[in-house]
Amino acid sequence: MNVALSDQTIATFRDDGVVKIPRVVEKDQIDEILEVATAQLAEPGTWVTDTNPGASTGRLFTTRYLWPDVGAVNRFAFESGVAEIAGRLMGATSSRLYFDHLLIKEPETANPTPWHQDIPYWPFLGKQICSIWVACSDATVEESSLEFLRGSHLWDAYYAPEAFGDSAKEWVADFDGERCPDVEAARDEFDIVGFDVEAGDAIAFSSWIVHGARGNAGPNRRVALSTRWLGDDSTWYPHPGCDPMVGDADTTAVAGEYPADDERFPVGWRLE
Repeated sequence: MNVALSDQTIATFRDDGVVKIPRVVEKDQIDEILEVATAQLAEPGTWVTDTNPGASTGRLFTTRYLWPDVGAVNRFAFESGVAEIAGRLMGATSSRLYFDHLLIKEPETANPTPWHQDIPYWPFLGKQICSIWVACSDATVEESSLEFLRGSHLWDAYYAPEAFGDSAKEWVADFDGERCPDVEAARDEFDIVGFDVEAGDAIAFSSWIVHGARGNAGPNRRVALSTRWLGDDSTWYPHPGCDPMVGDADTTAVAGEYPADDERFPVGWRLE
């Protein structure tokens, strides 16, 4: 691991639900992911959201679940140290990879990422579930780095997922639940924390924290790779409205039990 986690960093993650960790991933791995981003924009994979295909501005593009087929993403997930960071921040004895998520906002992209929780989108329950979002390009909050409602991972809330593109509208429509608060309409009423980042910095956050991102008002492409990790208390919980990327037919995981499926959810780190 490139970064030693202090007790204060772990405590901040526990209390706030989010923490920024500078200089987590080395430049050579960041450069590999930037090459992957260029290739994916040209020839998208299976699990894609693309708001303006082919455009050099005004385009929000995401693609997921590349680690089984793309060597650079596999190495990033299992060799960069992000798996250990996730496990140690969660206080877990191991961390399993759920999926990788490459997120790109081209310059002058007005589309924000709506305020949301991650957990309702995913077929899991448990408090030890988190993301390690690594900046692959420098970005300020105004250039679509992330913002969070500090401490909202501790709320007794499980909000209905928002559709981030036309491909998601059908499956999230099946979810019946309370909508996420309209944060933009009353920003002064919330404890919002945002992070400017440089390439290689990581933002670690709980799957339960409410977060979002503004459009990219800057002149440069914003690229990030987020890996999603499962800790000890995670249980398999397929439900209406969750992401169909991995379902019951794809895994040996049993509903209500720990997802000990080494093929679909491989272990990235174990406590020694």
